[in-house]
Amino acid sequence: MNTHLRPGLCLLLLLAASAVHAQRAPAPAEFYFDDDARVAVPLVAIPGEGDEVHGRLLQLIDRNGRNVDVARAQLARALMRSGREETGRAMYAQVLAALPARAPLRSSVHWNYGWDLSRAGHADEAVAQWVLALEGRLVKPAWAPPTLALGLWRMGRRDEAVQWYAAAVRTEPQRWSDPAQFQALLPDWTDAERATLRDVHAAWFANQPAWP
Repeated sequence: MNTHLRPGLCLLLLLAASAVHAQRAPAPAEFYFDDDARVAVPLVAIPGEGDEVHGRLLQLIDRNGRNVDVARAQLARALMRSGREETGRAMYAQVLAALPARAPLRSSVHWNYGWDLSRAGHADEAVAQWVLALEGRLVKPAWAPPTLALGLWRMGRRDEAVQWYAAAVRTEPQRWSDPAQFQALLPDWTDAERATLRDVHAAWFANQPAWP
């Protein structure tokens, strides 16, 4: 696939990576009740998969149309999921470079990029993207505690992971106290991701942190 990436994008990618690695996971707040449905959702400019859809996304990008940033993000995800990680990263860097600092779409791009990095085996970079998805916002989204618990656990930062999982339990104890509910609570997660969260739950159950 020819993605028509601009010259100099490698520099953008390196700068973005440097900024990402500088991020640190914040301490969790007490509760996370907000739905955040506009952020925690796959970005789709043209429904569907496959080369035909990807070609139409490229056409939309070339025309610099109204949904060009969403199209770039959708194509970036397709590239990373198909094993073309470097090109997908470059496409994500292009999207983020084009968006104003306070653009509403920016948090969703960070959320999506985090999941693609996580599923490519880069837990540290995934956590950094999820932190950026939260940064500077007044909401306390329900996705944050289990998602950051997953990433931090996979990074080996297990005490922090348990602290974040505890925030999920404080918020909705009837849901997050029982790992048997993970399938229903996290239908878009893979079996391996839910298994990791069960490990986090077991560590939380063995030594439940107090608040604050």
